[in-house]
Amino acid sequence: MATLARLQARLPGLREECFRRNRSVDEHRKKEYKAAVKIQSWFRGCRVRAYIRYLNNMIIIIQKWWRGYQGRRYFRKMVETAYFIMKMNFYNEMAVRIQKRWRGYYVRKYTHNYYALKKYLEAISVNNEIVRKELNEYAEMKEKEKKKKDLEKKEKEKEHQARKMHYLLSTEQIAGIYNSPFSKSPDPMELLLRKSKPLSHSQQPAKNHLICELCDWSNCTRSPTFPAAQPLPPIGRQKPQGPFRDTAEVLRQRYKPLEPTLRVAASINSLEKAREEIKREEWRNRVHDNETFKQCYHRLFSLKGLEKLIPELGK
Repeated sequence: MATLARLQARLPGLREECFRRNRSVDEHRKKEYKAAVKIQSWFRGCRVRAYIRYLNNMIIIIQKWWRGYQGRRYFRKMVETAYFIMKMNFYNEMAVRIQKRWRGYYVRKYTHNYYALKKYLEAISVNNEIVRKELNEYAEMKEKEKKKKDLEKKEKEKEHQARKMHYLLSTEQIAGIYNSPFSKSPDPMELLLRKSKPLSHSQQPAKNHLICELCDWSNCTRSPTFPAAQPLPPIGRQKPQGPFRDTAEVLRQRYKPLEPTLRVAASINSLEKAREEIKREEWRNRVHDNETFKQCYHRLFSLKGLEKLIPELGK
């Protein structure tokens, strides 16, 4: 009973203390909650970061081992490829040497025999010498023929000139220009003039005739040709000019009637006038003024007319 009385005596103060404590708890609850959240977030962050570091280390170790494996395998493959290429190059070089020796032996023995080739070249050289000698002889023969033709041409020219200048031959009374009194022997041209015959008048070349200077006029049978003369037109057929014209014709030409052109005869406003006249004619003779057309129009567009036309159209 004493305890109960003591508790009852302390009851008002207990209520106040409970209220005060509850109020202080409410005041510090948010701060404590924030502090607890901060502590939890820091701890969880430390735990997550430690786990991530662990995962990163594990991943790095896995990548290191995998990349090492890949590199060693790639290196072994490269070494094998290089060794294979080296062996193939060596085998190819040895095969080329063997083929070179064998082909050289085969060509020297069967295809390009040295002694046969030497004999063939000697035969070609002999044949070339023979052909060259024949060509030289042929060239000399052609040169001689050309010189002979040139000499003959010059002789013909000299003979022709001598026959043309036969009048320069010296006589007993008068010495020619080629027979100089100071020379011991006569000039060769003087001797040629004595041997040649003069050209006759019929043998002289015509101006309108194309004849070679070296032509032998003694054997020439051609004669110069001249164009035929055109006959003059008759005087009576020509139209008389000037004072010889007929008087009636002159007067008819002078007093002929005026014949103006269409541009002069027509008015400058003829086109506009014609258009106005056409418009007036259309206005006078309009289509609506026609009684027959009016009846047909009213009949066609009237109700009765339509009723009569529908059966006809249906048929």
